[in-house]
Amino acid sequence: MQNTTLCYIENDNKYLMLHRVKKKNDINQGKYIGIGGHFEEDESPYDCVIREVYEETGLTINNPKYRGIVTFVTNEGESEQMHLFSATEYSGEIIECNEGNLCWVDKTKLEEIPMWQGDIIFLRFLDTEKDFFSLKLVYDGNTLINVERDGRKIAF
Repeated sequence: MQNTTLCYIENDNKYLMLHRVKKKNDINQGKYIGIGGHFEEDESPYDCVIREVYEETGLTINNPKYRGIVTFVTNEGESEQMHLFSATEYSGEIIECNEGNLCWVDKTKLEEIPMWQGDIIFLRFLDTEKDFFSLKLVYDGNTLINVERDGRKIAF
């Protein structure tokens, strides 16, 4: 199972999103996602999220909040355990990202843009929940077929 981080930087009721349109053979092609990536050797989740945000955006996040763990299971590849963060404090200037286009998306418009169905679920939790959560998302291809929160199946 691979370990990754994902961060949603918030400002003025908007999230900084990455529209994945630049990489070939990208599982996220055409979708909007948060900022993050794979762990490097000996990194903690905090080390990874701070490094990935800086590499992809040019921004340095301060005091990222560890919000949850999202386990992705798919029949089309390796499973992933994603460490989910949010941040409201940052410095620096946004740079061009080689993986896609960075843009601020109003939180009220998230369900209008191309995203993974499971991402919409955990973004709702980011917006409404204060407690750390564990989410398991099971996909059959691009179709979400099962969701569990803290070990219990939930409707989606």
